[in-house]
Amino acid sequence: MLKNHPKGLLVAFFSNMGERFGFYTMMAILVLFLQAKYDLNAESAGSIYSWFYFGIYALALIGGIVADKTGNYKGTITIGIVTMLLGYIIMAIPGMPLSFAVIGLFTIALGNGFFKGNLQALVGQMYDNEQYAHLRDRAYMVFYMGINVGAFFAPSAATSIRNWYLKTEGFAYDGSLPSLCHQFVKGQLADSSTLFSLAEKASIGTPVTDLKVFAMQYLKVFATGYNYAFGVAAGAMIISMVVFLVFKGMLPNKEKSTATGGEKIKTNPMHVLTALGAFIGSLLLIFLGTKSYDISLATSLFIGFVAWIWVISTKEERPRIKALLMVFLVVIFFWMSFHQNGLTMTLFARDFTATTVGMITNIFFDLKSLLSVVIGLFGLYLATKKVETIKNRITGITLSLAGGALAYYFVSQYPEVNNIQPETFQHFNPLFIVFLTPVIMGLFTWMNNKGIEPSTPKKIGIGMIIAAVGFMVMLFGSLGLQSPFELLGAPSPDRASPYVLINSYLVLTVAELFLSPMGLSFVSKVSPSRFQGLMQGGWLLATAVGNKFLFVGTFFWDKIALWQLWSIFILCCVASAIFIFSIMKRLERAAS
Repeated sequence: MLKNHPKGLLVAFFSNMGERFGFYTMMAILVLFLQAKYDLNAESAGSIYSWFYFGIYALALIGGIVADKTGNYKGTITIGIVTMLLGYIIMAIPGMPLSFAVIGLFTIALGNGFFKGNLQALVGQMYDNEQYAHLRDRAYMVFYMGINVGAFFAPSAATSIRNWYLKTEGFAYDGSLPSLCHQFVKGQLADSSTLFSLAEKASIGTPVTDLKVFAMQYLKVFATGYNYAFGVAAGAMIISMVVFLVFKGMLPNKEKSTATGGEKIKTNPMHVLTALGAFIGSLLLIFLGTKSYDISLATSLFIGFVAWIWVISTKEERPRIKALLMVFLVVIFFWMSFHQNGLTMTLFARDFTATTVGMITNIFFDLKSLLSVVIGLFGLYLATKKVETIKNRITGITLSLAGGALAYYFVSQYPEVNNIQPETFQHFNPLFIVFLTPVIMGLFTWMNNKGIEPSTPKKIGIGMIIAAVGFMVMLFGSLGLQSPFELLGAPSPDRASPYVLINSYLVLTVAELFLSPMGLSFVSKVSPSRFQGLMQGGWLLATAVGNKFLFVGTFFWDKIALWQLWSIFILCCVASAIFIFSIMKRLERAAS
């Protein structure tokens, strides 16, 4: 997979894994932590969650500007890693008020802004070399797989830490308890029989004599367990920092960017005023029209960026800039839909998905057995690969047999009924990324050899169609279930099969592989040389705007039927696909 690629790709691969571990820890537990610790409803927790995700990507624009202006991409990345580490340390402190948690989230987002886009830009710079240029799309897929190796372990690590701490304090996990505990403490729970029954089951070895004392203790321990999970993310960031600092010499160095021909272009002060005016004007107009500060700021920042990059670009650069901006528009709607996996799809996992599974299905929810299966499949791949040596075939057969034996042993130890937890669903997306990346790469290679490989913009359009199919799985899986507004915080009596979410994640992962690494490759390929960091920042700003619109999911969560909620995202993906295919020729010309 790494054959013929520069060594620096491996450095970027591992440097990103620690950051992604922390990111997916947040994706798995942040909204659940906010509700359990601070008694926020879905809309309020979703608003903070979407602001955090907005900041994660929007601040990459600042990081891109700093790196482009100074030419010091590696130094900017180092600042980002250290800042993110500080943010995770803040989040790991138990008992913090909500304002303190928000400061921690902003610190993580700021650090990510200096880190994320610039590391992606460095990957692109390695493939500006003609020797590697033809491997650019595949390089971003390998890089993307590295992102998700770290992401795979994050949800299981987070739940393990939380459950470990609950157990040390004499409690067992129950995702329904925090909401009921908050209602009871505030005197809003008319019937406490359900709470008492669940409390008895969740108290290990100690009978519940005072329900209020139990409720307050359980909430404190539950939230503290999540704090310690954030601490594990901080440890992963330390590993990422060490890898980057030790091996950064393998990554390219880029001089301060200049215009074509070596003459630096000066920025006209009127250009800055024009862009600033566009930002302020759009802010006022959108705010007056929507009465929503969230939508106004996010959309206006994007409009301001569009105006700014347009007026500072040259006539020769503008066709490429225009193509990139149109792709950015599509990206907004993809991420608004896709990142529901950490928000409404996580709420669906907690409130509407079966909490127990059988012995076989539990393979996919227990990290030990799942890793055994992964080892076995990897061994099978080595053993059956045509070009491998006898030694590698023997190694493959050994791994395959060992992995299968371990998986069988673990399954034989499971009871007939096994508890599962909502955060664990978050490891399916990175797991599928790791497994499907070689498959999709192989598909693209085969199509390339046949002369039928789609262009990068076509891959993005196909990805949007596949994403719509992913949400159709959610729609059909939600039919017949009660909606959140009908339950009023009580546990749902009807639960969907866990395979609804698993299959949806599978389809959405295929969509992601068609769109996200291809989008990174497209930005790297089409961006004018002096705007490489800035346009990677623009890609992330578009992603940020999409993430700010995540609140659409939680806004409607307890207002409409579940099937109607998923229909919103189906329509967004289909409309985006229609748009990108309508401008396909223009995009392909820019990438040629």
